[in-house]
Amino acid sequence: MTADVSEAWQEWHDRRIETVSAPYGPLALVGTHWIEDFPDGRLPAVPGRWTADGDGIVLDAGAADGLTLDGEPFAGEVRLTADPGPAGAARVGLGERRLVVLVREGSWGVRDFDPAVEARTAFKGVEVTPYDPRWSVPGRFTPYDGRRTVRVANADGRERGLGLGGELSFPLDGQEQTLRVTVEEDGTLWAVFADSTSGDGSYRFRFLRPAAPDAEGRTTVDFNRSLLPPCAFADHFVCPFPPPGNTLGVAIAAGERDLR
Repeated sequence: MTADVSEAWQEWHDRRIETVSAPYGPLALVGTHWIEDFPDGRLPAVPGRWTADGDGIVLDAGAADGLTLDGEPFAGEVRLTADPGPAGAARVGLGERRLVVLVREGSWGVRDFDPAVEARTAFKGVEVTPYDPRWSVPGRFTPYDGRRTVRVANADGRERGLGLGGELSFPLDGQEQTLRVTVEEDGTLWAVFADSTSGDGSYRFRFLRPAAPDAEGRTTVDFNRSLLPPCAFADHFVCPFPPPGNTLGVAIAAGERDLR
């Protein structure tokens, strides 16, 4: 059984490396530009004029700007809403670059993904520990009575709301631990956490994504699958920092640690 679990972890890790090093993965992000910071609509190194307008962005561009829309050369004016899919499927492009429209708490922005950026082409991998079964423990999820939101600092220096759906408790090193978690649309859990190695042996915080709990709230808490947040790969992501209570007083010597 342990061999099978270890092999499954290795397959997970291999897929993870493929994902982060993909042409439009997190390493390719070269900029996140908030429209409100550029009243004239001119974004750094991004052609066209981008203006926020209610529930979307209006892009005005000329043929000389070289932009494409849905894969075709674009000139004129178009109203854009947030791109729902992966960066590679963004509606607006500039050569191989993809310009992704996003919105956070009513603020509209544009992300610039460039697969030719050095951070991606020079990527050497992720520092990760080998699979260790002692870091995979049973957990129990207890939902809150309704969704809660806490304000937390984000990696870009701004404070935003983080939705929380309940608490995940689990034993670790003979002590009961608890993490406040978000419940995703598919029922899986998402925890933003730190531990005593954060910033001194591992990145300053990490993500954990346990499977959806069963009807009795049971799931597996596997720190072997701790993830570096997107902002570990590019400074232009707006990752939330751990909410109050999510800094564990133990050293989680498992999972992704930092970039190599």
